[in-house]
Amino acid sequence: MVWFLGLGIAGLVLLVFSLVFDGLLEGVFEGIGGGLDGLLSLPVIAGFVSALGFTGAIVVGAGGAGAGVAAGAGVLTGAGAAWLTWRFSRALIRGGTAAPRGEDLTGTSGAVVTAIPAGGYGEVLLRLAGQPVKYAAKADAPLARGTEVWVDAVLSPTSVTVRPVER
Repeated sequence: MVWFLGLGIAGLVLLVFSLVFDGLLEGVFEGIGGGLDGLLSLPVIAGFVSALGFTGAIVVGAGGAGAGVAAGAGVLTGAGAAWLTWRFSRALIRGGTAAPRGEDLTGTSGAVVTAIPAGGYGEVLLRLAGQPVKYAAKADAPLARGTEVWVDAVLSPTSVTVRPVER
């Protein structure tokens, strides 16, 4: 039972190591398991080893079974834990980011805070992910301060093209 508990604890230590030193060993298993989202990533290995160890300890301690039965149960549970860890990490990686992008501004409304001259830039206040953000803005015609506008296009990460809201 001591060996199984040692494996379980070693798996937890490996998991903490992979979380603390995230990215440090990213390329170690690159060629074998496909990198961070591969089957041989540190979190997947840690899940397997922990589940194997703790399941084996439970089977020996609570059930009184031998080491072979405990190891078999641990391998089955470890494989399940490794598969779930792998699926969860792939879902997180594919999920992308919730951070807003500049393209999310197209079609939003805002207000002119610095007048926009003909052929030049002014400033508009827009809401990006609920936060007020000031952008440089161009328009086809001059727009006065306080004019409500729509964003037609994103020119760069800091500038947009706007048009007045027609009511």
